[in-house]
This record gives sequence, C-alpha cells and structure tokens, in this order.
Amino acid sequence: MPSLPPGKVLPVITAPADVLSTYCEQVDPRSGIVIQLAADLLATMEVSPGCVGLAANQVGMPFQVFSLDVSQHPKARTCHGRFVLVNPTIESSSRNEKAREGCMSVPDFTGDVKRATRIVVRGLLPKTGEETTIETDAFEARALQHEIDHLHGLVFLDRVAGAHGIYPRKVYQ
Repeated sequence: MPSLPPGKVLPVITAPADVLSTYCEQVDPRSGIVIQLAADLLATMEVSPGCVGLAANQVGMPFQVFSLDVSQHPKARTCHGRFVLVNPTIESSSRNEKAREGCMSVPDFTGDVKRATRIVVRGLLPKTGEETTIETDAFEARALQHEIDHLHGLVFLDRVAGAHGIYPRKVYQ
C-alpha cells in the first residue's frame, strides 16, 4: 500500500446514528480528503483494541472507504495485512457459514451472521488509485463483508436472523 500522511484518531460513531444507515458515495481515491481519511482510519484502528476494520461512515464520512487488518486476530487464516480500499465491490462469494460478529459502532452487542467464507473483492488503493483484487477466505472474508456492508448502510444487526441471534457483548479486562 502507498505511504500515507500521519493519521489522527477520530471518534467512532455508534448506532443509531443516521450516517451508519447511509449508502456511502463513491470517491476519487487520489483526492486529498480520501488520502487523509485513509490515514485517519488506520490511526483510529491502531488505538482501538480488537478492531480489525473500520468504515468511513463509522467516523462520520459517508464515503466508500474502509481500513482492514486481521493479522493479529486469532481466527485469521488468510491475511493480506493492513490496507485501505476505496469503492470496493464483491466480485464473487461462496460457502456460507454463520459466525459471531461485533462492531465498534454497536458496542453493547454481538450477533450471529451468515456470510460467505470465500470471496473476491476488487477496489482502489488510496493515493495511487491503483486497482487491486483481494481473494481471501475465513475470518478475513467475513471482515471484508462486514466493512462493505457498512458502506451500504448496514450494520451486522441488520444481517442477524432474529433476536435469538443477538447477545450482550462480553467485556474483557
């Protein structure tokens, strides 16, 4: 990924804020606002324990941009490291499986969500605008779908099949 300017830590917006249910707009990955946003998303992730991804609308910007890094997560099998994607699309997906998810924008709950375990995502890199394709599986595939859902105005609770699949979040000391 191209080098980005220093990022600043931004406050994370929580549900039911309207921006979280907004379909985000496509943006120019080479614009100064998007380049700074990419750096800010990564900086915010770094200071957020357990965070593996963060979408632009979670920090109040309704743009199709998200950051991801599952490299430190124990469930990660395949890992493409720390990156930011702009205007991502899911090209293909297969092998659905249900698993528990959480989200910084829904701090009090987790939920069981059915998602594809193998996906191919295409998007643009911030700063250069270079197109990249990520083919992945397992936990990284789940995290990518979770972040792309944010860009489409969905939080994981929108994907839970009924109240029986929602749980109070455990707090770890």
